Amino acid sequence: GYHADRWKKMLIPNSSPTKAYFDTSEQDPFCMYNYLLDVTTWNKSIRRGFIKVKITDYAGNTLESRMNNEASTFQQYKRVKILSGFHRDIEKIAKISLTFSTKSLIGPKHKLRILQMKLKSLNNPKR
Repeated sequence: GYHADRWKKMLIPNSSPTKAYFDTSEQDPFCMYNYLLDVTTWNKSIRRGFIKVKITDYAGNTLESRMNNEASTFQQYKRVKILSGFHRDIEKIAKISLTFSTKSLIGPKHKLRILQMKLKSLNNPKR
């Protein structure tokens, strides 16, 4: 990570393809806990769409992601990394569920078959 006053100086001169996110956890009213979703898909044909992430703790409390404004392209055996944000933090995740959507009202509905998935906390990377 980079401090907010230095991120442009670090990323722009190096032409880095990295997307920036800001760690605002525990600072009301902009609390956001960031996770990196890393998925590898199994579909033979290309799928393009959005993934919504839900995480649930052992007490049954569920949070839904609030980011991912850009459609992702999923190809067979290719890894895709998606930044997902939640307004609260769950320390011990019991269940992760994904919803794939093309956000299209017409046309066929497609499934996204997941071969491998990882969810990593960016605010607490040791989890």
